[in-house]
Amino acid sequence: MSVVPSVTRELVSAPLPQIIERLGIAVADAQHALDENSVKTAAALATSQVEIGGDNYNLLALGFSPAFYAFTEATVEAKLSFSMTETTELGVTAGARVGVNAGIVMVAASVSVSYARKFSVTAEGTSSIAARLVSLPVPGELEKVLRKLSERPPVPVTP
Repeated sequence: MSVVPSVTRELVSAPLPQIIERLGIAVADAQHALDENSVKTAAALATSQVEIGGDNYNLLALGFSPAFYAFTEATVEAKLSFSMTETTELGVTAGARVGVNAGIVMVAASVSVSYARKFSVTAEGTSSIAARLVSLPVPGELEKVLRKLSERPPVPVTP
């Protein structure tokens, strides 16, 4: 029985749904981490004080704002190439020798049979994952909060 069909079945049964699912979960986890980082940056900007002209200002009041990012696309690409060969070789050689010596006839015959069955399977695969990340404007509600904070009077410097 040939091994070619079993190899073909194994190569074709790649876990594509699981790969796509894992990519989606990885993008969602990465997006969540980016959002958390932006929120932490906003809190750090609100608590960071800078003295200018004898008055203290937080960085939000000076117009700094956290950066927000979003994944706009994610692509998984897999390429697989394989080749399979099966060859059968059968060889038969025969020979005969006849010799005569002083009235005696000698006959010799030889038969050589060979059989070979060869299998060859090669497989190559490449994969890549790409994601596109873009900067987003500050969310509208956060921008309103930041504007309210920037309108507060500066905190006087205490000696």
